[in-house]
Amino acid sequence: MADSFRVEKDSMGEMRVPTDAHYGAQTARAVENFPISSLRFQRGFIAAVGLVKWACAQVNSELGLLDSKRRDLIQQAAQEVIDGKLDSQFVIDVFQTGSGTSTNMNTNEVIASRANELATGKRGGKEPVHPNDHVNMEQSSNDVIPTAIHISAAVAIHTQLAPALEHLSSALRRKADQFDDIVKIGRTHLQDATPIRLGQELSGYSQQAKLGVVRCMKAVRALRELPLGGTAVGTGINSHPKFAGRSPSLPRRRGSTSSRR
Repeated sequence: MADSFRVEKDSMGEMRVPTDAHYGAQTARAVENFPISSLRFQRGFIAAVGLVKWACAQVNSELGLLDSKRRDLIQQAAQEVIDGKLDSQFVIDVFQTGSGTSTNMNTNEVIASRANELATGKRGGKEPVHPNDHVNMEQSSNDVIPTAIHISAAVAIHTQLAPALEHLSSALRRKADQFDDIVKIGRTHLQDATPIRLGQELSGYSQQAKLGVVRCMKAVRALRELPLGGTAVGTGINSHPKFAGRSPSLPRRRGSTSSRR
């Protein structure tokens, strides 16, 4: 029977990895180190990490740090992460190292492996795309993971929470109109107070939901400030001085926004 594992190496030694896996040694080691909850990152977060890697490859190419061949390979693989085609390769528990290093490296290895497969027909390895030197170029887990949190939260607010609140507000407004001629007793301090129309009461709930949408959009604007480029401790050490300030054109996000547990 053919061996169902391959050997991947990193600075800490060798690890056996399933032959059909796109991840490598650091991911396999993290799976062993953190067998805690069996919970995995949600689809939206995985898509956001893929988007970060796509954008970083673009910026690194524009700065002359990454050749066009590797950029294209990384972006093609990252697009598959964005679209949800490689979700099964994100196998690390959500409870792990505090900075999310394991998941950042999981992403780097998956993208590098898929890029190498596109280039050579073989999964894994570090040629022509290296998970650290190329996919993680100019980055750190300490800025990638918070950036992905910002992006996934902003997308979820914009595409899920805000539309749901708008729908709720509209539904309550319709009910307010429908029941506007019904008079009831208002309540304050857990006891009967003065009369109020049921429509008036429901219109207040409708307005609360509507104002919730306004607050959602304020949160999205705040989340647009990203920590990417701060690298290890926020100083930008080992990063190109123009890296953090670049704003690359981004791919269209086609991945599902449904939760994945």
